[in-house]
Amino acid sequence: MASDKQNEGKILPMDENKENTTEDGIGLEILQIIKDSQQQHGLRHGDYQRYRYLLLVLMEAERAWSYAMQLKQEANTEPRKRFHLLSRLRKSAKHGERLEKLCESPRVDAKTKLEAQAYTSYLSGMVRFELQEWKAAMEAFNKCKTIYEKLASAFTEELAVLYHQRVEEISPNIRYCAYNIGDQNAMNELMQMRLSAGGGGGMMAEKLEALITQTRAKQAATMSEVEWRGRTVPVKIDKARIFLLGLGDNEAAIAQAANEETKERLYETLLAECRDTIQAVREELKIEAKQRERSDEASGKVSNLQFLHSYLIYIKLWTVVKRNESMAHMLQAKLKEPQTDENKRGPRPQDLIRLYDIILQSLAELSTLQGLEEDHTFQKEVALKMLVYKAYRCFFIAQSYVLVKKWSEALVLYERVLKYAKEVQSKAKSLNNSLKDLPDVQELITEVNAEKYSLQAAAILAPSQRKVKDNTPLCERLDTFHLDPTLVGKQPNLVQFPPDFQPIPCKPLFFDLALNHVAFPPLDDKVEQKGKGGLTGYIKGIFGFGS
Repeated sequence: MASDKQNEGKILPMDENKENTTEDGIGLEILQIIKDSQQQHGLRHGDYQRYRYLLLVLMEAERAWSYAMQLKQEANTEPRKRFHLLSRLRKSAKHGERLEKLCESPRVDAKTKLEAQAYTSYLSGMVRFELQEWKAAMEAFNKCKTIYEKLASAFTEELAVLYHQRVEEISPNIRYCAYNIGDQNAMNELMQMRLSAGGGGGMMAEKLEALITQTRAKQAATMSEVEWRGRTVPVKIDKARIFLLGLGDNEAAIAQAANEETKERLYETLLAECRDTIQAVREELKIEAKQRERSDEASGKVSNLQFLHSYLIYIKLWTVVKRNESMAHMLQAKLKEPQTDENKRGPRPQDLIRLYDIILQSLAELSTLQGLEEDHTFQKEVALKMLVYKAYRCFFIAQSYVLVKKWSEALVLYERVLKYAKEVQSKAKSLNNSLKDLPDVQELITEVNAEKYSLQAAAILAPSQRKVKDNTPLCERLDTFHLDPTLVGKQPNLVQFPPDFQPIPCKPLFFDLALNHVAFPPLDDKVEQKGKGGLTGYIKGIFGFGS
């Protein structure tokens, strides 16, 4: 009894936020502690070694488990560490059993007891799973799942999210155990989990990938050829068979993806598998080229292996097109949303232009695939697809000009978008189902027409929205429309008062220009008479001769 009390004392010094004492007894938020600790101590980045620290009995179990996960990662290159891995998993399960026994105390509430049982069952299931004891592992995981489902229905929504997350984590393990026991339907469920939700984490992820590859390899044994563009090509490379068998499943999962993040991850997975397959085919092409050189065989006709290589390149490039189109669709939706946070940078039209550049580059590479140079229908389809994406690229270039208020440039680009779209509609009549997987150009035409009207209105209102810096009165700018709020105020700027001085014409000066051209009459006779009578008479008068 003293030993039990001593062990119970090890639970008490916990974080006050995680432990609570009520009338029903001591409570311990086991799963919440685990999740918080994992996120705060390395598991957010998959660093299991950082997570190995001591925190009472529960943390002892977590410490051993995290060490086992670290060894699991290292065992990929060092197989001998698998023995140490099993040892740490067993130790983790023993600590879990010890925690469960401690929680049997009457001082512990019912919820904590159930969480301890679920946690112990989970650790026990992990040990059995690694030992490939499928039936025992499935029983342990099912017990854990049942307890967490009941707890999720009995407590708050915040805690219910944690319980449901753990149920989702162990569900792939349960399906995997069922498959190994003999349930063939479990394989289909595993495939859907892996494609749509990423499958299990930790140890489960690698096992699930290996199982899927193994299953496809068995199916690939019956696959011998593939048909594309009217030509049947034998498929002799196992990696290519496995990839082509899983192509339909991958495309279906992408179409059914719950969100854009899942869809993006699935696209990346598909592209990675496609690149690996293409590399395997290229290695075979090198061998084939050397054989042709030795045999001096003419290389005019495209071989079956080269045509298969072209088909895989087509899959890769078209997947890139669809992935970028999906990303563009997501960005378009965000562009239309109102910006709530001014400090946070939102998507811009330039981001969409870059995506459409990648799409057009991929389509240009499609038109150069070997073996399809003479396939005129294929070339026309690729050209039509390029027109569609050119229209969308041109549209977002116009949008970028609108943002910087270059109205004339944007209007010209909108007209070009309409030209591309109408050309697509006219050419699509001769190519049946060519636009089936492409964006609808009619929607683009409708949007462009609406944007044109908005653009014209913005261009008219733009000058009126500029601030008047020179305080020009109304009477001097009657020919320019401008929304001036001061006109309806108490002091409207109608005319300038007092008015400025203005120049006026001065009084004219008159000059006698005719005087220079007038000839005066001669006055000689009058000048001589005055000279004779006056001077002579004057002299006579003085001397007295004239008297």
